[in-house]
Amino acid sequence: MYLAIEIGGTKLQLAVGAAQGPPLVDLCRFPVDRSQGAEGIRRQIARAAPDLIQKHHVRAIGIGFGGPVDPAAGRTLKSHHVEGWTNFPLVAWCRETFGLPTALGNDADMAGLGEARFGAGRGAKVCFYSNVGTGIGGSLVIGGRLYTGSAGVACEVGHLRPGLDFLEPEQNLESLAAGWGIEAAAREVLKNPAESPLLRQWCDKLPQPLESYQAELLERAGGQLDRLTARHVAEAAAGGNLLARLVWQRACQAYGWALAQVITLIASDVLVLGGGVSLAGEDLFLRPVREYVRRYVFPPLRDSYRIVSAALGEEVVLHGALALAADAVG
Repeated sequence: MYLAIEIGGTKLQLAVGAAQGPPLVDLCRFPVDRSQGAEGIRRQIARAAPDLIQKHHVRAIGIGFGGPVDPAAGRTLKSHHVEGWTNFPLVAWCRETFGLPTALGNDADMAGLGEARFGAGRGAKVCFYSNVGTGIGGSLVIGGRLYTGSAGVACEVGHLRPGLDFLEPEQNLESLAAGWGIEAAAREVLKNPAESPLLRQWCDKLPQPLESYQAELLERAGGQLDRLTARHVAEAAAGGNLLARLVWQRACQAYGWALAQVITLIASDVLVLGGGVSLAGEDLFLRPVREYVRRYVFPPLRDSYRIVSAALGEEVVLHGALALAADAVG
């Protein structure tokens, strides 16, 4: 048996499982108190892990961390949500605390490994995984083995810059298609519609006055612009609000463009999509993304891939971390 640990910005999960995949044998979930910083999360792990290790005779530990990591050095490089993880030797800490071999990976990489080994990408020769939520991550698994590049950081599809005029790091795919990018675009068309490139192109094609769509969308957020979320936009788009649909379709277009570049470069036979935004479903998300991928991909590859929803749910990172732990000890 192996112990998997998922460290995120809002939740901490520990689970025990076998190398061959689901189901998990034991699972513990804890909320993260950001005010306690990384030290608070380490205290939670130190309290919860020993019982699991002893009860299930755990051989090794695998960790999926919500932020950039250096897998070779066993260090977390940074967390965008919780203070105290910058350049922290997490693998060494686990070894010293629990006396077990430990391996570390980024959470998106672990999710991709889990889906490729045990989920929607099982059996694929080249599986690319991408999660679309607050941010956009990517993970590449070739022949069942995780690809991490020469520096331990690879496949960061969310940081592609879709255009020659996108010169700054923050002008990336996430700014267009991640949850916060969708929210920002929706707020812009509500706050400054005259300055929105999206509305300049489409406003004259709206069958009803722009103000009616704006009012309905804002009403979903309780009339408060700063509370408008990507979920509100998705719900409004599904309900027929054409302004919300414009914002949502633009996000799908940008994301589809990015996935098309991935396919063109690596010729993946399966692309597995997860994350909160992807939960918008087949009609609102998967179908338009597939259509945009087909529009932008290298034509000879148009019929060489499948785009499917992730299968392992909230435990996906844990399954990848179990696989990582098993690989670490052979």
